[in-house]
Amino acid sequence: MDNISLLKDGFNQMGLSVNEEVINELITFKDVLLEWNEKINLTTITDEREFYIKHLLDSSTCMLTNKIVDNANIIDVGTGAGFPGIPIKIINKGVKLTLLDSLNKRISYLNDVIERLKMENVKTVHARAEEAGVNKLYREKYDVVLSRAVAALNILSEYCIPFVKKGGFFICQKGPSYAEEVKEADNAIKMLGGSVINVEEYSLPFSDIKHYIIIIEKVRETPTKYPRKPGKPAANPIV
Repeated sequence: MDNISLLKDGFNQMGLSVNEEVINELITFKDVLLEWNEKINLTTITDEREFYIKHLLDSSTCMLTNKIVDNANIIDVGTGAGFPGIPIKIINKGVKLTLLDSLNKRISYLNDVIERLKMENVKTVHARAEEAGVNKLYREKYDVVLSRAVAALNILSEYCIPFVKKGGFFICQKGPSYAEEVKEADNAIKMLGGSVINVEEYSLPFSDIKHYIIIIEKVRETPTKYPRKPGKPAANPIV
């Protein structure tokens, strides 16, 4: 099976309906990313097959939560190379997407992706999550907050939950240690105004990888003292 057929079949296995235009845009995205990857560090996964499975199909599992709907206002916090936000936007053109990252070089790359794919209703924000989370332009403005960042969930919750509007959702992708992380983050999530409503398990097609998506609903407004100043959430996590 060639890699493009693998990508198409992977979406079929996941129950996601995508057309040829979506496949072509995802391939263009991959090409732009790997082109930039020669200048700045975006990913260690450069093999095409691995890229499709571990980046594109993995990011797309967020669609299976049924929380990402047309006209949803979404922010991808610490987006890095654009995961999971850009694949989700390519699959569902109807969402409004903000890509937040603290590194200006990555913002330049993301702006190039947006331009070359002629993406509409996508914007980039160059800021740390702790700074943007207290900014009234972004605080509690989003229906869905996404993150595939590697920070522990109690830290990640302080970065992300302040962006979620009441009634919205924080969707966090995690690996096998998710249960321990959820337990350790329980108090932080509650203090920040969130409530874990589900953990969904997904097997990535053409691999033995299992990933987990933690869905946190925003049930109360986040207290104004959160997020704390840059560096504080990581150095002194809420326990």
